[in-house]
Amino acid sequence: MKTRSLKASEIQKDWFVADAEGKTLGRFASEVAQILRGKHKPSFTPHMDMGDFVVVVNADKVKVSGAKETDKTYFKHSGYPGSTTFTKLDQMRRNHPERIVEKAVWGMLPKNRLGRAIIKHLKVYNGPEHPHTAQQPKELDI
Repeated sequence: MKTRSLKASEIQKDWFVADAEGKTLGRFASEVAQILRGKHKPSFTPHMDMGDFVVVVNADKVKVSGAKETDKTYFKHSGYPGSTTFTKLDQMRRNHPERIVEKAVWGMLPKNRLGRAIIKHLKVYNGPEHPHTAQQPKELDI
């Protein structure tokens, strides 16, 4: 038997909607990352962008466990000396709640050009509405 590798023209991408309301952040992000990567497909190829598009709604209602709501910090550095920025999770939830899910999913993807291409298939929205109804996304049960 020979292992068959798919060509880029043979890859079919689907759209999924995932509701983050009441879900634990890490467990939810790992499921979304696997679908973005394409690991749920039997024809998964590690070096290709096989994954599907995922639309996350209600990102502002995602849960975290323990004392992470007050203790967890996000680190950012611009590259200039002394330009480090630390943001607490509760402040991030007030100002940009969609970035909480985006950063959690990005942490579970490869850090190369493939990962940068895959993260573009993630669409995160705060409320229950999203503008991707024309793609007829399927409900994702996570």
